[in-house]
Amino acid sequence: MECDSVQACHILLYVRDYFNIDSCVQAIEVGNGKWHGSVGGIVCAPIDKVWSLVSQTKRLPEWMPMVERCSALTGDEDEPGYVRLVSGFMFPQEDGERSWIRERLVSRDSSSHSYVYIMEASNVGLDGSINSLKLVDYGDQSTLIQWSFEINPLEDVSEDSIVDYLGFLYKSCINKIEGAIESASRNVSPA
Repeated sequence: MECDSVQACHILLYVRDYFNIDSCVQAIEVGNGKWHGSVGGIVCAPIDKVWSLVSQTKRLPEWMPMVERCSALTGDEDEPGYVRLVSGFMFPQEDGERSWIRERLVSRDSSSHSYVYIMEASNVGLDGSINSLKLVDYGDQSTLIQWSFEINPLEDVSEDSIVDYLGFLYKSCINKIEGAIESASRNVSPA
């Protein structure tokens, strides 16, 4: 079955304080004073295909248009403690240089199709920020993607503007997932 137009109309555009992952609650201590946001969307693809795309570091550039490179630094990408370096044009830099973020995997649960990364270091001022991604089977070969984030307050930036910008950025990634899956399927030659 394919997604129908009724399901496509149910796309979640911007939902604050909605995201709830039990494993995140255990793995992350949520401190007071953090700025929070979340976005979501429905992708017309089965949950296993979506998970195969979003859970592999090497495939990040396929669905994150602002990411040019993502490389493993240490550890196994299926295990907490794994560290990767993401670079590209995620956040405009005054000097025109690429943004970079070193992220550490906090938790990953393939059975619940979820993971959590913390930004350990960056040149974009988001050190200590936490990103959580969870997939939910939405039926009819479609998947609900829930992406939440929390960041430390930034100087000289309003909470609404940075939360809105991150929401826009992450929503653009969600919007690329279906096309990335279709493109990968076309590029696979039959055995």
